[in-house]
Amino acid sequence: MTTNIAPQDFVLASASPQRRRLLAQIGYQPKEILAADIDESELKYEKPIAYVCRMAREKAKAVANLRPGENILASDTIVTVGLRIIHKSQTDAEQEKVMRLLSGRNHKVITAVCLITKDGKICERLVSTRISMKRLSDEEIKDYVASHEWVGVCGYKIEGVLAGFVRRMTGSFSSVVGLPLYETRNLLIGAHIK
Repeated sequence: MTTNIAPQDFVLASASPQRRRLLAQIGYQPKEILAADIDESELKYEKPIAYVCRMAREKAKAVANLRPGENILASDTIVTVGLRIIHKSQTDAEQEKVMRLLSGRNHKVITAVCLITKDGKICERLVSTRISMKRLSDEEIKDYVASHEWVGVCGYKIEGVLAGFVRRMTGSFSSVVGLPLYETRNLLIGAHIK
């Protein structure tokens, strides 16, 4: 027997199906899903942590302007190699370059979560996860790019085929998927969103 999760008192500022699934996993279901339409360009000399925090905050603020008086939850996830931010690939050729860059290297996946409460209070969390990827063969890169499971996400989907290439992960698996569940749950509980 399944139990329907009652709608919760927040709006999710994200169209990501991964984030919706993760929230449902811990018993939260937004009352509305409204993707933020913002400019995601990096600022000159902006470092990865500053960028991902700004993106989560700007997404939350954009939706808060559309839904005043609501609790707004937003998140942003990036893949970084050193200070280089890896953005969503638009073509197979771009994704092949990403895979060659990540092959055999350590990189970080950083997720920022921002909650704007009904009374305008801004609460934020940041989670950084270190990942060590095996050296990929040309065939592995070609097959992964051809799978197209990377489409619409930053870097790759950790919950897909690529999981077989990860040698080591230090941090939060759910954060790499798109939403750190421990930190997000504590934000929502702290704001008395139940």
